[in-house]
Amino acid sequence: SAISAKALAPDCQVIGVEPDLADDATRSFQTGRLQSVSNPPTIADGTRTRSLGDLTFPLVLQHVDQMVTVSEAAISGAVRFLFFRLKAVVEPSGALGVAALLSGSVQLKGRVGVILSGGNVDGPTMSMILSEMEAT
Repeated sequence: SAISAKALAPDCQVIGVEPDLADDATRSFQTGRLQSVSNPPTIADGTRTRSLGDLTFPLVLQHVDQMVTVSEAAISGAVRFLFFRLKAVVEPSGALGVAALLSGSVQLKGRVGVILSGGNVDGPTMSMILSEMEAT
C-alpha cells in the first residue's frame, strides 16, 4: 500500500499503524534494525508475526514516513465504529488506521486516506468486540 501511495502521490505522508502489543515494525522502523516480538497477545491477529521480513523491512524504511501504535481498546473501538457507523465489517488488523485516527495517535491536516482491509473476523471475536460497548 505504501508503494502504491507514494507512486500515485510522492509527497503524501504514509503512516504505518500496529498494535501496542505487536510493535516489532515500529521498533524496527525507529532503530533501523529488525526487531522481533514473540507471540503478541493482540486482537489484531493479522499482526501476530514475529517480525517484518527481510524483503519487506527495506520497503518500509523506504516508503513509510512514520509508525505509530494503538491500544487494544482503540482497535476494538475502531471495529465498533466501522460496524455501527459505516455498516462495514472490518477485522481488527484492517481497522488499525481508523484506530490511530480515532484515538488521536496521529494528528493530520488536509485530505486523509485510510486503507480498510479484511473482513476476516470470526463470529465469537466480533461478538466480543461488539459486546464491549455494552460494558463501557
